[in-house]
Amino acid sequence: MIYSDEEINEIRNSKKPDRRIYPLRRIKNYRSLVEYSVEHFGDHIAYKYKNKPTSKKINEITYKQVGDDIKSFGTAMLNYNLSDNKVAVIGKNRYEWCVTYLGVTTVGLVIVPLDRLLPEKELKSLIKRSGVEIVVCDGQYVDILKKLKNSKDYALSTIISMDKVDDDEVDLWKNVVKEGKKQICKGDTKYDEVKIDENKMTALLFTSGTTSEAKGVLLSQRNICVNIEDISTYLDLNDKDVLLSVLPLHHTFESMVSFLYGFSRGACIAFCDGLRYYAQNLKDYKVTIIVAVPLLLETIYRKIKKGISDSGKKDTFDKGIKISKTLMKMHIDVRKLLFKEVRAQLGGQVRYIYYGSAKMEDDTIEGYRNLGIGSIQGYGLTETSPILTAETNRDKCPGSVGVPLPSVDLKIANKDKDGTGEVYVKGPSVMLGYYNDKKKTKESFDDDGYFKTGDYGYLNQDGFLFLTGRKSDTIVLRNGKNIYPDEIEVLINKIPYVKESLVFARNKDKTDTLLAAKIVYDKEEYEKQFGEITSHTKMDKNVMNDIKKYVDSNLPSYKHVKRVIMTTEEMEKTTTHKIKRNIELQKIFKK
Repeated sequence: MIYSDEEINEIRNSKKPDRRIYPLRRIKNYRSLVEYSVEHFGDHIAYKYKNKPTSKKINEITYKQVGDDIKSFGTAMLNYNLSDNKVAVIGKNRYEWCVTYLGVTTVGLVIVPLDRLLPEKELKSLIKRSGVEIVVCDGQYVDILKKLKNSKDYALSTIISMDKVDDDEVDLWKNVVKEGKKQICKGDTKYDEVKIDENKMTALLFTSGTTSEAKGVLLSQRNICVNIEDISTYLDLNDKDVLLSVLPLHHTFESMVSFLYGFSRGACIAFCDGLRYYAQNLKDYKVTIIVAVPLLLETIYRKIKKGISDSGKKDTFDKGIKISKTLMKMHIDVRKLLFKEVRAQLGGQVRYIYYGSAKMEDDTIEGYRNLGIGSIQGYGLTETSPILTAETNRDKCPGSVGVPLPSVDLKIANKDKDGTGEVYVKGPSVMLGYYNDKKKTKESFDDDGYFKTGDYGYLNQDGFLFLTGRKSDTIVLRNGKNIYPDEIEVLINKIPYVKESLVFARNKDKTDTLLAAKIVYDKEEYEKQFGEITSHTKMDKNVMNDIKKYVDSNLPSYKHVKRVIMTTEEMEKTTTHKIKRNIELQKIFKK
């Protein structure tokens, strides 16, 4: 459904209470987004990166330079005379990736961001399904793509490498930009003459496929720009901020919050050199905003706590927290001064953490807050561009995923007696549909045009959304009661030596469903508590006792875990660190 500006304003202004904190700036499309930022932040640094992780030299690129490269790359794309309008990009988070995305979309073509960690077989499948003619890639993919280019089964005709490769069949990204600049100097005005239809498909995004085959989601520039507008009224981000880009750029959360929203605000984006260099990058780039998933943030905080404990300063640290909290009641904030040494492990400049994709442990949220670092959670899906709800500095409710964005119409459908049901949404940020799948598109909307998210949850009296789990993961008992694995996994993960867990059902012939959990544990932490592992039977008993303490005591009896599978081998995940439940369950039931 296409919404007019008047309809969007009507939705926003009809929502009560008004949660907006910051003023709204309209963004018509990607072309206007780029033009505004280049005009207003031209001399500001847009991107920072190193050529090598260990290098001390940091490359800096201004907004004006970025604008020139986008126009040059876009001009070059128009001169390729594509019969189809789709261009794929696959590679690590880097400057060339961002320019490719905006260079393609600001000339009205369709960008197809692909997950660089996909197995070769799946990558080939998505390139074939999407019908792309041009693929812009890291150098490591050239050999794979050349085989596809020379196959009649693929539409691929041009490979553009973002790295230097010595191959006549491959165009170099730098040369493509140079050629575009050359054409502009000769009087080529194709870029300026393009009229953007913000309601047409601009991005074809393939979902992560945690439980099924990846779906192709069609998003327009209107979908995404309205989402940027909405989130800008909730989140504090400005042209003095530096964001560290660590989540894969092909994923909508990183793409929207760090890349596109950051660019619209004149912020600087620094590219992470890899997880092993994460802490060093925070310091080197003077990062002020972290955008991440809970697993990464929880891992970092555990290391901070371990460092404090190992240094023998835990008592001092705890006293500092008590003093800080007492002073905060008197509106005196000394957290940055009191915990300067600890904050230095995060670079010393971080002021906010923005996170999504999953719930974060309450202890971790509180831990960062004690250090003077605020956290804002968002929730959404690829199909919704992606953010549907978010917290603000002012509006928070423990356990919730925030409140709906201004242009999001959210309702709970098919409620049970407790008020829990499936989350349905409607609004201008909801996708155009699924690629080449009219049946699935139709099934995903109800008769009133609401998109069915597949998530279960409820709204409290203040309008905060609480999620209870995925519809597809729900365990239904024979007595009709529903169990949402997520809520049990959150409790299991509070056990000190547990890294991650997966709750599943083992059905019995004569009795009701039995709940079990696969638990990935930290051997060192376990042995700190129980001593050396000499018997797996004894280990299971110890773990079950802890589950009774941390989990069962907080849940009704029908949600109690009765069996555990212990392992030190981490579970398979998507590139945004979501457990691939279908694969893990296949492993369990094969045994």
